[in-house]
Amino acid sequence: MAQELTGRHVLIITLSAFGVIIAVNLAMAFLAIGSFPGVEVRNSYIASQTFDRDRKAQQTLGWAARADHDGANLVIRVVDAAGNPPVLRDLSATVGRPTHRRGDVTPALRAEGGVYRAPLPLAPGNWTIQVTAFAPDGTAFRQKLHLYVPDRGN
Repeated sequence: MAQELTGRHVLIITLSAFGVIIAVNLAMAFLAIGSFPGVEVRNSYIASQTFDRDRKAQQTLGWAARADHDGANLVIRVVDAAGNPPVLRDLSATVGRPTHRRGDVTPALRAEGGVYRAPLPLAPGNWTIQVTAFAPDGTAFRQKLHLYVPDRGN
Protein backbone atom coordinates (compact mmCIF):
# COMPACT_ATOMS: atom_id res chain seq x y z
CA MET A 1 0.00 0.00 0.00
CA ALA A 2 1.42 3.43 -1.02
CA GLN A 3 1.83 6.09 1.62
CA GLU A 4 0.01 9.35 1.28
CA LEU A 5 2.18 12.35 0.30
CA THR A 6 1.61 14.90 3.02
CA GLY A 7 2.80 18.45 3.51
CA ARG A 8 5.32 17.19 6.03
CA HIS A 9 6.85 14.83 3.42
CA VAL A 10 7.09 17.63 0.84
CA LEU A 11 8.75 19.90 3.43
CA ILE A 12 11.32 17.20 4.34
CA ILE A 13 12.08 16.53 0.64
CA THR A 14 12.47 20.26 -0.09
CA LEU A 15 14.68 20.92 2.96
CA SER A 16 16.81 17.85 2.17
CA ALA A 17 17.35 19.00 -1.43
CA PHE A 18 18.32 22.52 -0.38
CA GLY A 19 20.51 21.10 2.40
CA VAL A 20 22.48 19.04 -0.11
CA ILE A 21 22.88 22.06 -2.41
CA ILE A 22 24.06 24.30 0.42
CA ALA A 23 26.46 21.64 1.76
CA VAL A 24 28.04 21.14 -1.68
CA ASN A 25 28.39 24.91 -2.23
CA LEU A 26 30.04 25.37 1.16
CA ALA A 27 32.42 22.47 0.53
CA MET A 28 33.40 23.90 -2.87
CA ALA A 29 33.92 27.39 -1.40
CA PHE A 30 36.18 26.11 1.39
CA LEU A 31 38.18 23.97 -1.07
CA ALA A 32 38.60 26.94 -3.43
CA ILE A 33 39.77 29.29 -0.69
CA GLY A 34 42.10 26.68 0.78
CA SER A 35 43.79 25.85 -2.52
CA PHE A 36 44.31 29.41 -3.77
CA PRO A 37 44.18 32.28 -1.30
CA GLY A 38 44.34 34.92 -4.06
CA VAL A 39 46.98 36.92 -2.20
CA GLU A 40 49.60 38.62 -4.37
CA VAL A 41 50.87 40.98 -1.68
CA ARG A 42 50.26 40.96 2.06
CA ASN A 43 49.21 44.60 2.26
CA SER A 44 47.99 46.22 -0.95
CA TYR A 45 48.03 49.71 0.54
CA ILE A 46 51.73 49.52 1.40
CA ALA A 47 52.54 47.97 -1.99
CA SER A 48 50.66 50.77 -3.75
CA GLN A 49 52.84 53.47 -2.16
CA THR A 50 55.84 52.67 -4.38
CA PHE A 51 54.06 51.01 -7.31
CA ASP A 52 54.30 53.91 -9.80
CA ARG A 53 57.94 54.66 -8.95
CA ASP A 54 58.91 50.96 -9.23
CA ARG A 55 56.99 50.54 -12.49
CA LYS A 56 58.67 53.58 -14.06
CA ALA A 57 62.14 52.38 -12.99
CA GLN A 58 61.45 48.94 -14.45
CA GLN A 59 60.12 50.40 -17.71
CA THR A 60 63.27 52.54 -17.97
CA LEU A 61 65.34 49.34 -17.94
CA GLY A 62 63.46 48.14 -21.03
CA TRP A 63 63.98 44.49 -20.14
CA ALA A 64 61.77 41.55 -21.08
CA ALA A 65 61.96 37.95 -19.92
CA ARG A 66 60.89 34.72 -21.62
CA ALA A 67 60.76 31.18 -20.25
CA ASP A 68 61.02 27.84 -22.04
CA HIS A 69 61.23 24.24 -20.96
CA ASP A 70 63.08 21.63 -23.00
CA GLY A 71 61.74 18.60 -21.16
CA ALA A 72 64.40 18.57 -18.45
CA ASN A 73 65.54 22.17 -17.94
CA LEU A 74 63.91 25.50 -17.24
CA VAL A 75 65.43 28.14 -19.50
CA ILE A 76 64.97 31.86 -18.84
CA ARG A 77 66.18 34.57 -21.17
CA VAL A 78 66.23 38.26 -20.24
CA VAL A 79 66.90 40.80 -22.98
CA ASP A 80 67.14 44.57 -23.06
CA ALA A 81 65.41 46.89 -25.52
CA ALA A 82 68.08 46.15 -28.16
CA GLY A 83 67.60 42.38 -27.77
CA ASN A 84 70.89 41.84 -25.95
CA PRO A 85 71.30 40.12 -22.59
CA PRO A 86 71.68 42.83 -19.92
CA VAL A 87 74.15 42.74 -17.06
CA LEU A 88 72.29 41.33 -14.07
CA ARG A 89 73.38 41.54 -10.48
CA ASP A 90 71.05 38.72 -9.48
CA LEU A 91 68.22 36.65 -11.00
CA SER A 92 65.81 34.28 -9.30
CA ALA A 93 62.61 32.57 -10.37
CA THR A 94 59.79 30.93 -8.45
CA VAL A 95 57.96 28.24 -10.43
CA GLY A 96 54.54 26.94 -9.53
CA ARG A 97 51.07 26.14 -10.71
CA PRO A 98 48.73 29.10 -11.26
CA THR A 99 46.04 27.62 -9.01
CA HIS A 100 47.97 26.98 -5.79
CA ARG A 101 51.30 27.56 -4.09
CA ARG A 102 51.80 24.18 -2.44
CA GLY A 103 54.51 22.96 -4.80
CA ASP A 104 56.26 26.25 -5.63
CA VAL A 105 60.00 25.85 -6.13
CA THR A 106 62.87 28.27 -6.59
CA PRO A 107 65.43 26.44 -8.74
CA ALA A 108 69.13 27.29 -8.64
CA LEU A 109 69.63 29.05 -11.97
CA ARG A 110 73.07 29.19 -13.55
CA ALA A 111 74.07 31.75 -16.17
CA GLU A 112 75.25 30.48 -19.55
CA GLY A 113 75.98 33.35 -21.91
CA GLY A 114 72.99 35.51 -21.01
CA VAL A 115 70.67 32.53 -20.62
CA TYR A 116 69.74 31.13 -17.23
CA ARG A 117 69.18 27.38 -16.83
CA ALA A 118 68.17 25.04 -14.07
CA PRO A 119 67.44 21.33 -14.18
CA LEU A 120 63.75 21.18 -13.33
CA PRO A 121 61.35 18.47 -14.44
CA LEU A 122 57.89 19.95 -14.99
CA ALA A 123 54.70 17.97 -15.46
CA PRO A 124 52.54 18.83 -18.47
CA GLY A 125 50.21 21.77 -18.08
CA ASN A 126 50.27 25.45 -17.18
CA TRP A 127 52.97 26.95 -14.97
CA THR A 128 53.56 30.43 -13.61
CA ILE A 129 57.10 31.75 -13.21
CA GLN A 130 57.76 34.85 -11.13
CA VAL A 131 61.10 36.27 -12.29
CA THR A 132 63.00 38.76 -10.15
CA ALA A 133 66.26 40.33 -11.28
CA PHE A 134 68.32 43.32 -10.27
CA ALA A 135 70.29 45.74 -12.40
CA PRO A 136 73.83 46.64 -11.26
CA ASP A 137 72.43 49.89 -9.78
CA GLY A 138 69.90 47.91 -7.70
CA THR A 139 66.82 48.60 -9.84
CA ALA A 140 64.41 45.71 -9.48
CA PHE A 141 62.94 43.91 -12.48
CA ARG A 142 59.91 41.70 -11.87
CA GLN A 143 57.87 39.84 -14.45
CA LYS A 144 55.32 37.08 -14.20
CA LEU A 145 55.67 34.57 -17.03
CA HIS A 146 53.23 31.92 -18.10
CA LEU A 147 54.58 28.67 -19.48
CA TYR A 148 52.69 25.77 -21.03
CA VAL A 149 54.48 22.43 -20.94
CA PRO A 150 53.01 20.02 -23.49
CA ASP A 151 52.55 16.32 -22.80
CA ARG A 152 55.61 14.89 -24.56
CA GLY A 153 54.42 11.31 -24.10
CA ASN A 154 51.94 11.56 -26.98
